[in-house]
Formats: sequence, structure tokens, C-alpha cells
Amino acid sequence: MSIWGNVRRHLGWKLFLTYFAIIAIAGMVFATAAELHMPVAFERHLAAMTKQMGDAATLEQDLFQNFRQATIESVTLGMVAATMLALALSLYVSRRISTTIRRLMLAARRIAGGYYEERIRVDERRDVDELGQLAVHFNQMAAALDRIETRRQELIGNVAHELRTPLTSIKGYMEGLIDGVLPAEPHTFEKIRLEADRLQRLVDDLQELSRVEAGAIPLNLKPVSMSVLITSTVEHLRPQFMDKGVSIQTNIPPSLPKARADEDRLRQVLLNLVGNALQYTPTGGQVTVRAWAAAGFVHVEVSDTGIGIAPEHLPHLFDRFYRVDHSRSRAGGGSGIGLTIAKHLVKAHGGEISAQSAGLGRGSRFAFSIPIA
Repeated sequence: MSIWGNVRRHLGWKLFLTYFAIIAIAGMVFATAAELHMPVAFERHLAAMTKQMGDAATLEQDLFQNFRQATIESVTLGMVAATMLALALSLYVSRRISTTIRRLMLAARRIAGGYYEERIRVDERRDVDELGQLAVHFNQMAAALDRIETRRQELIGNVAHELRTPLTSIKGYMEGLIDGVLPAEPHTFEKIRLEADRLQRLVDDLQELSRVEAGAIPLNLKPVSMSVLITSTVEHLRPQFMDKGVSIQTNIPPSLPKARADEDRLRQVLLNLVGNALQYTPTGGQVTVRAWAAAGFVHVEVSDTGIGIAPEHLPHLFDRFYRVDHSRSRAGGGSGIGLTIAKHLVKAHGGEISAQSAGLGRGSRFAFSIPIA
């Protein structure tokens, strides 16, 4: 980076050079005043003194006094000129600094008042010093707050909708029973119970999400056999796969090392991923769970031959309440936050989770990694 580029990017250097320029200008003004004004003033005073030539003994003293007066006039003139130039330069620099700070202050005040769309205009060709970078980062912070506020509003709307759906069903069944439209039979009460269970699951998921996002879930970390955990999880869900006519296979090497994990929480992640694979794989399809060790981590992948995921949905799959297919998710009773909980649980273990898909109708793959014990 050139010296000028370094100066442009650092406010401290700008202020230092400003003060240096003020000193240099003052020196130049003094020198110029002494060069231009002092001879003229001296000659003027000398001419006045010549007219009043008197005693030779006093001539030297008068000459010195007039020279000193001429010097004082020159220096005074130089100081006035230097002060004016210094004030102009300082005013220019301070105005540029104070303008940016004032814009930051006003924008911060508006954001504090809830106007998260507020931004500061930044000229990227000129505002490249610390204040300019502060303005850029301020805009980034405002954009992040705007996104958070948008997600908060969406969350409130989604929660209200999810709670309303089972409550509306329960209310409808109860009104039907009261009016005599629906028979008071076990089948009717079973439907009411299912809706109440759905409501309970949503409340439990919301509570779980709140805890994992706040990092309030303690993990009982210990060496966990991933082969045993995967096998037991698959066997637990195998009856559901058989009922739907979807095959499930595992590919686990016998030498798979243990992972440092909370077994119950990791089982929760596996149940979510394998359950989703079953839900979105049609009859006759296949789900494969495989695991391997690499780079200090145990990697687990759940792949399916299901409906696939469009590319535009992939970046949002782990967002709260995000659904690729709203109608299918609601019909299946999902809360839309299972993947969000899984993401936070995996990250709490020090691992990563991801999703891939070649497109609609081409299946999908969900993978996560957990550190080796």
C-alpha cells in the first residue's frame, strides 16, 4: 500500500498531517512576511529616521528601535495570516469529522427509535479512513438489526398461526359436540386428543428452541458409540418405514471411533433428520444413513431419494419456521423448527450441520459432524 493510501485509510495520520501542515504553513507565512514586508518596513522607518538625523550617538539606538518595530510588524502580519489559514484548514478537517459523527449520532437515534431501515451515505472512494469504516460497519449493523426485526415479526406471526390451527380444530370439534352435529364417540374425542397433542408438541418445541438458542441446555458430554447410536435410532424408526413402504439402510464402518457428545441430544438430532427423510420420501423410495471419521470428527449423513429441495430453499432450511412446502408440513403436524433445534444442538457440540440437494425430485442429503472423543 502506498504512503498516500495509508494516510487516506487512517484518521490519526490525517490529523497528524493536518497539524504538521498548520506548523509548516505558519513557518512559510512567517518567512514570506519577513522576506517581503520587513525590508519595506525597515526602509520606511529608516527614511523617517534620516529626516530627523540628530546626534550620532543616538543614531544606532534609533536604528535598532526602528528595526525592531519593523520586525514586530512583520511577525504580527505573519501571525495573522498564519492564524487565518490554520483556522480555515482546521475548520475544513473538523467539519468533515464532525459531519460524519453527527450523521452517525442521528442514525443511531433513529435506529434506537425502531427505524431499522436507516442507513448512512458513504462515499467508498473518499470515506476510507476509520470514520468511513465505522460508517460502513454501522450500516452493516443496521442491516443485521433490520433482518432480526423482520424475523422477529415473522416469528410472532408464525407462532400465532401455528397455535391458531390446532386451537381452531379443537374449538370446532367442541362446538360440534355441543350442538349435536358431531357424535360423542371415541373417534371424535380421539381427534380432539390428537389436536391437543399437536398443540403440546408445538409448545414443547418452542420452549426447546428458546433454550437451545439461549445456550441454556447443559450437555452431558462423554464418549458415545456412534455406530450403536445410529443403529438403535434406525431400528426405532424402522416400523414407520415399513408401514410407508420406504426402505432404510445403514453404512457404518466397524472401526468408527466414538464421539464426544450428549447421547440423548444427538439421538434427538438423528431422529429429526431420519424422520424428515421418511416424511419427504414417497413409497418405494430409500433412505441411507452412513457415517465415517475424518479430520478429527465423526461425520453422519442422512440421504434420501425423496422429493428434493429447490436451490433457493437450501440457505433457509435451518431458519425458524421455514418450510419448503407449507401445506405438507402442516398436514404432517411439523412445527417447522426441528431443523433449527438440530442446528443449535450440533453447534453446541462443536460441530457443523449442512443440507444439500440436486434439485426437485432428486433427493436430499443432510450431514453433521461431531468431534471425536
